[in-house]
Amino acid sequence: MSRNKAIGHLAAAAAYVIFGVNVVVCRDIATDGGMTPLVLFAMRALVAGGLFWLVALLGPRERVPWQDLLRLAGASVLGLLAPQLTFLYAIAHTTPVDLSVMSTTTPIFTMFVAAIFLKEPITWKKALGVALSFGGILWLILQSTFGGHGASETEPIGIAFCFANYIVFALYLGTCRNLIARYSAVTAMKWMFLIAFVLSLPLALPEALQTDFVAVPGRVWWEVAFMIVFSTFIAYWLVPVAQQRIRPTLVSMYGYLQPIIAIAVAIGTGMDRLTLTKVAAAVLVFAGVWVVNRSRAAGESKQKG
Repeated sequence: MSRNKAIGHLAAAAAYVIFGVNVVVCRDIATDGGMTPLVLFAMRALVAGGLFWLVALLGPRERVPWQDLLRLAGASVLGLLAPQLTFLYAIAHTTPVDLSVMSTTTPIFTMFVAAIFLKEPITWKKALGVALSFGGILWLILQSTFGGHGASETEPIGIAFCFANYIVFALYLGTCRNLIARYSAVTAMKWMFLIAFVLSLPLALPEALQTDFVAVPGRVWWEVAFMIVFSTFIAYWLVPVAQQRIRPTLVSMYGYLQPIIAIAVAIGTGMDRLTLTKVAAAVLVFAGVWVVNRSRAAGESKQKG
């Protein structure tokens, strides 16, 4: 493996480890923080964007033509605004374990994006894998929301936001790679966060004016700091570093680290519990994704041969 690809793999792995911890952190903020998802996103975009602009001053300046600024605006919506907002709304209405199990389907959504934009064929094995994964998720949804005694806190609206999150981020990974590769990670992120903040401000400002920031617990402010510095500034710096060096499908595959870390942290902190139903659903989901990936690997092997 070349040094360039190794950096890409390490960057993707580190980013998704941070995202895994962030699931639990954001769940606590969403349920006990007193701040709406729009306010939280505006804070993330403002502070993290400011950090990217400060770092940009230390390096060589890259000129971005207005045509690419328009494209970066689209990337900002798909890679920042839509996924971060849908995630914050989702985590307020799902448990960390349920959200983490469902998040493993991101590579499947990426596969569909690749089929549409890169003309990758969808074989019967891929279709079987998708059916297995969504069967597991459907079981998880039914047990979580209608399971009677022992049902979790997951709600249908949270599940809807989960799938919206996975779809838009898969679109970002599958369609924006060439654009992101033209510039350094800092240049791409400073513009994307600036655009995302400007787009979110009209909606977030009225809610921010109604927020009692003094009443926010001190613990939550530390969690907000982690969310902004690590989950936003550092992790979103690492994702384009990975995008520039390895294929989008490989980047999305590191998403499997996120549920493992999130589930371990959630159970370790007592925020969630692992039931037999959730384990069985997770097995179905992972089995489906494994079948999809085996199909993809076989197809790539034939192409090389």
